[in-house]
Amino acid sequence: MRSLIVFGFAFLPALLAQTEPASSPVAGTTEFRTDTTLVLVPVSVTDPSNRYVLGLGKDDLHLFEDGVEQKVTYFSNEDAPLAIGLLVDTSGSMGSKIETSRRAVAEFMKTLNAADDAFLVEFSDKAELSVPLTKDAAAIDAAMKSATSGGLTALLDAVHIGLEEIKRSKNPRKALLVISDGGDNNSRYTSTQITDLVREADVQIYAMGVFEPTLPLGLGLKGLSGSHLGAAELDGPRLLSEIADQTGGRALAASSLRDLPAIAQRIGIELRNQYVLAYSPHNQSRDGKYRKIEVKLEQPKALPALKARWRSGYYAPAQ
Repeated sequence: MRSLIVFGFAFLPALLAQTEPASSPVAGTTEFRTDTTLVLVPVSVTDPSNRYVLGLGKDDLHLFEDGVEQKVTYFSNEDAPLAIGLLVDTSGSMGSKIETSRRAVAEFMKTLNAADDAFLVEFSDKAELSVPLTKDAAAIDAAMKSATSGGLTALLDAVHIGLEEIKRSKNPRKALLVISDGGDNNSRYTSTQITDLVREADVQIYAMGVFEPTLPLGLGLKGLSGSHLGAAELDGPRLLSEIADQTGGRALAASSLRDLPAIAQRIGIELRNQYVLAYSPHNQSRDGKYRKIEVKLEQPKALPALKARWRSGYYAPAQ
């Protein structure tokens, strides 16, 4: 009998239908043995104009783990139900940006479907779950209308709360959306701890940067580990970009505050236009080590140069 450990997304019904459940000692329940690891990888494909490209086939995308090509056993671009956590910075540094954040959340919520779940985490001196997982968009809208700014910034703690809360959803696709100026100066969790948790989670993370557009994105978090992050870690773009890149999401900077709602809408559309690939790794060692994932795109002759984005890897089971 086979059973699955799934990384990258939650169980999908089509995949479970291919497994044979073991008998369970508890009446009315089903037990799955952990003999087989199945890795699920969300992939976004865009053209040079950053438009999402659908219609690719299974043979157009090749998956590699630690440099070894893997056989894709499941391929889909269907729009499955989504669970989304909105992590909104309400610290003093946000100030007048709060109103723009409200509009950004409202625009993002318009992209959700009736089957989707959402929740809201606000963070300043500390991170708090303002609205638990719900299908009621009005509850999140009401909480955002009453949000005020003040205090320091516990961004990493907010990510931790988001990763915990999203586990409650049974929807197969999961994502966090962070709206912040990115600086962290009051978290209990360190960047190293959060980076490890992000690598282990089956959640994509997107970040909307509310900061000066001259600050560079994508420079990583090397050396940013300590109980208090200090002046160097107030470089918000680096922090947001590293957290997002680990998961196949991304950090987007608004060139001006008025661009923020449009960016929120774009992220919502991206989440509805992704491919999902699954494979059973050739390396079935249960060593708990980090495995690097790479996706290579077979460039269609009739299309301009395409770009794929995916989750960077996962931790193998330890036992």
